[in-house]
Amino acid sequence: MTQVDLNCDMGESFGPYTIGADEEIVRFISSANIACGFHAGDPATMRKTVQLALKHSVKIGAHPGFEDIKGFGRRDIRISPLEAYDLVVYQIGALSGFVAAEGGVLHHVKPHGALYNMAAVNKELARAIAEAVYKVNPQALLYGLSGSELIRAGERQGLRTASEVFADRTYQVNGTLTPRTEKNALIKNEEDAIKQVLSMVLNQEVIATTGETISIKADTICIHGDGENAVTFAKKLNKALGDHGVEIT
Repeated sequence: MTQVDLNCDMGESFGPYTIGADEEIVRFISSANIACGFHAGDPATMRKTVQLALKHSVKIGAHPGFEDIKGFGRRDIRISPLEAYDLVVYQIGALSGFVAAEGGVLHHVKPHGALYNMAAVNKELARAIAEAVYKVNPQALLYGLSGSELIRAGERQGLRTASEVFADRTYQVNGTLTPRTEKNALIKNEEDAIKQVLSMVLNQEVIATTGETISIKADTICIHGDGENAVTFAKKLNKALGDHGVEIT
């Protein structure tokens, strides 16, 4: 049987602001990427989200991003490899404290937003992030864009890696995600998104925006929990994978 992980970005609420439907969507996923307080989240939200994940036997990952709440971590920030290293060590450490306090185990690390996309193509940035993960927790998996520099850096560092694909994002012919600044970056039709996921998981291929078919490896699928129909989509995707003989684990 084909197996795949289904992950979701969670713990993005902070202060009086509620972002995402974490308590509903957690029932349909197998791993959670929890914001560490820089691009989103706060200490109380981190604690509650760790507790929620443990309650539902969902694997816990740190989701470090740029210190940019206003831009939700999605704006490119010029940063040196050493700054990236410090950024990631700090945020993994913060979430790891809550995980340990609740008796859990940190399963993975997945950079967020612009940091993730920059590390997908920047070798030095990718190396710094992989080194940070390895030095804090060498047992943790490193989640990165399928075919990216981040995956290669993790493998060179000696980490276990998980090649990630996106349900609701379109792809460029070089395997990178279409920038969110472009109008065709998101797949808004749920059936189209499910069709893309099934192609990536079952056939290891995806159709780029140019119409060309490119090869892709799918160890884990990312869905976003802050969309208007996020819970409905998560439920539909979970069922579609099961109907096609794919085990979510």
